Amino acid sequence: MVFKALLISVLAAFQITKGALIRRATCSDGTVVANSACCVLIPVIQDIQENLFDGGECGEEVHESLRLTFHDAIGISPAIAATGVFGGGGADGSIILFEDIEPNFHANNGVDEIIDEQKPIIAKHNITTADFIQLAGAIGVSNCPGAPQLNVFIGRPDATQPAPDKTVPEPFDSVDSILARFQDAFSDVGGFTPAEVVALLASHTIAAADHVDPSIPGTPFDSTPELFDTQFFIETQLRGTLFPGTGGNQGEAQSALAGELRLQSDSELARDSRTACEWQSFVNNQAKLQSAFKAAFRRMSILGHDESSLIDCSDVVPVPPAPASDAHFPAGQTIDDVEQACASTPFPTLPTDPGPASSVAPV
Repeated sequence: MVFKALLISVLAAFQITKGALIRRATCSDGTVVANSACCVLIPVIQDIQENLFDGGECGEEVHESLRLTFHDAIGISPAIAATGVFGGGGADGSIILFEDIEPNFHANNGVDEIIDEQKPIIAKHNITTADFIQLAGAIGVSNCPGAPQLNVFIGRPDATQPAPDKTVPEPFDSVDSILARFQDAFSDVGGFTPAEVVALLASHTIAAADHVDPSIPGTPFDSTPELFDTQFFIETQLRGTLFPGTGGNQGEAQSALAGELRLQSDSELARDSRTACEWQSFVNNQAKLQSAFKAAFRRMSILGHDESSLIDCSDVVPVPPAPASDAHFPAGQTIDDVEQACASTPFPTLPTDPGPASSVAPV
């Protein structure tokens, strides 16, 4: 803790303020950074890539690390704080620092697995847990073809209290409840629009569910979970006809493909009048997918903090591989299978993959 406190003091000394001199530098691996304080992240990133992400893969640990960024950051409620009770610190590392409390919240089911993988790496480096969680998520996403190069900030102090329960939205929550939860979490920083909620859900393009249906852990939300592409927004709009495992699970809706799980919340957001057109706007629009998710992730990753008090170290994030897929209907699906929900704009025309009806293998 002494080392981490010292690091925060050192980082603060390099902070951009009026009249301050920011030292540009070349780090040990050749990375050129606008602020030399960011060079402390290079060995952390090397460790993350080698020992957490299996040499730089876009796999399960990336999915889970990205999930952890959200579950840590969204744990803040100005509405709760207004009652005189601690409302959470946002992106403050509390989900790991209080691992005997927060992972037991129902919405955080399963986060203990990635916490157990991240903790030994955090212990080896002079970095706050709050910074590490967001760094690991951004670095993991950089391994996924088609992803944006996300922003990374450092200088967050670690949490001293756990976040309150029920601040993380659940897949069985209504659209009203989900939009209200985001509005509350961001209310001190100008709110969070329904369009931004949809943008943040682009994370589901490289996600999978382990605990919604425990009989089929690792079931993805689209047919290309190793690619950061628009298939998630296409396939969630297709008419649901089956459950990939057992039916009747809380928070699950029928999906269109065998081996693909659909969250109830995703299904309803894709069809709600407040979000349907924004949802559809991502179909076959890789550039918007990248820019909108990058902007939403940036806002989420600094929840509870003043950006001007942090150091922008985005230049240490690797440039992700180029997109590796084109938007399409899965084999066996056509425009006739789309449940059109946007009243103002027709669904885009897309090709259909050849062959028999698609079946997605668990990741």
